[in-house]
Amino acid sequence: MSVNYGSKRLVVGAHYGARDWLAQRITAALMALFTVLLLVQVIFTKGPIGYDQWAGIFSAQWMKLLTFSVIIALAYHVWVGMRDIWMDYVTSMVWLRLTLQVATIVWLVACAGWAIQVLWRF
Repeated sequence: MSVNYGSKRLVVGAHYGARDWLAQRITAALMALFTVLLLVQVIFTKGPIGYDQWAGIFSAQWMKLLTFSVIIALAYHVWVGMRDIWMDYVTSMVWLRLTLQVATIVWLVACAGWAIQVLWRF
């Protein structure tokens, strides 16, 4: 005869939130690396920087793929942060928190879609 004293799911403890914390650090490191790479390219561009130079920086396929990765990383980074804010500060009204989370997801998908469209000119 076994006795069940409640759920076996542990929602608090030493590792709760570690995955989100690590995801935030990894995405931040990728965005920082991208920023440094972009700054190096801009610094070593000869002459004034206009549209042609910017288009040239992003014309290489590897740069488009890296930029795409950074856009996805940025969206995930923002999602983790905003989700935590909504969960921590909108506690009394579940419907409002859910509405804000859905609005955040819609906004991030729209921004990522727009950025990818600009990058690949669909």
